[in-house]
Amino acid sequence: MRSVELFAGAGGLAMGMSNAGFQHAAVLEWNHGACEAFRENQRQHIPSVERWPLYETDVKEFDYGNLKDIIVVSGGPPCQPFSLGGKHGGFLDKRDMFPEAVRAIRELQPKAFIFENVKGLMRETFSDYFEYILLQLVHPSFTRHKTESWEEHRGRLERHHTSRLTRAEYNVVFRLLNAADYGVPQRRERVFFVGFRSDLGVEWSFPDGDYSENALLSSQWISGEYWERHQVAKRERPKLTDRQLGRIERLQGDYLFDTAKLPWQTVRDAIGDLPDPEKRQRNGISNHVFNPGARSYTGHTGSPLDEPAKTLKAGDHGVPGGENMLSRVDGSVRYFTVREAARLQTFPDDYTFPGPWTEAMRQLGNAVPVRLAETVARSVAATLRAKMKAPSRGN
Repeated sequence: MRSVELFAGAGGLAMGMSNAGFQHAAVLEWNHGACEAFRENQRQHIPSVERWPLYETDVKEFDYGNLKDIIVVSGGPPCQPFSLGGKHGGFLDKRDMFPEAVRAIRELQPKAFIFENVKGLMRETFSDYFEYILLQLVHPSFTRHKTESWEEHRGRLERHHTSRLTRAEYNVVFRLLNAADYGVPQRRERVFFVGFRSDLGVEWSFPDGDYSENALLSSQWISGEYWERHQVAKRERPKLTDRQLGRIERLQGDYLFDTAKLPWQTVRDAIGDLPDPEKRQRNGISNHVFNPGARSYTGHTGSPLDEPAKTLKAGDHGVPGGENMLSRVDGSVRYFTVREAARLQTFPDDYTFPGPWTEAMRQLGNAVPVRLAETVARSVAATLRAKMKAPSRGN
């Protein structure tokens, strides 16, 4: 099934799509550093990206006329206009690329699409624009006039949408997903939009995650399996707060945790087999280089070793809030290496990031976790395959 990837960034969503069985007919990205990373990995014959037709271009300038039989369009429109850590410009921010995502759907008319963005898009501040995005995704052919404001266009869309004489072009659902619930060793909440062309008659819902925090707490503090597996002595385990102790007592006494779930993956799960880059600076592992200068202070703390990482962030001016630091059990901190950050985003170890630490971390901070993307994409792919194999009603 042929697909087109917009706003590819570091390639997390594109890799997830590829792993799910989609074949990219075009991968679009304007950032030169990200494109150079793709090219370097293609030169190294890395399977994840080797056959991708890469276009280093502004999506607004791209002509979709030569792309035929596209089944799915996917992408993560730039999140900075809606990010909690950004300037909150929203629709006033020139980086808002949702209109271009809608144009791709309008011109390619795929059977389905998958888009991802930050949790901040769902804030009350952007509620009107959130509705506007949804209406455009449902009716991508109902275009905005050149002299029309987005509010005026939204009003026309609302009237068009509620008219008895119209029908949705795409049936669209959205959900806020926590990557940790899908086996990603990171607390990362992102909103996904998934739409299917309405003439397909598809019934679909988001896949549920197989992982839970309660299962992690149980494996650590009830069965102890977590510590035994990692060979962590009692004196090296973190101390529990009174609040955590109370929660674990409730889990143990009332069995509130879901025994069918797997434990959330932790930072230790993700990087525990890597050598400490501060102690072994020449370790022979690509992108696993110690970066000095990390320090902790109020509001700037790292990710605990035995929990999923905090949300990795890009930041326009270096590392914000300490999210890109590791907090050891003894209270010391250091920056994650690029390789460690890549693992926290579930990128394959053979995928390398050329260039300085800051640029690589920027790319990773903006990325969709590969495992989360693959889970959603596999569900969409399975639904489309079943629909494409099913006999038509006329037969």
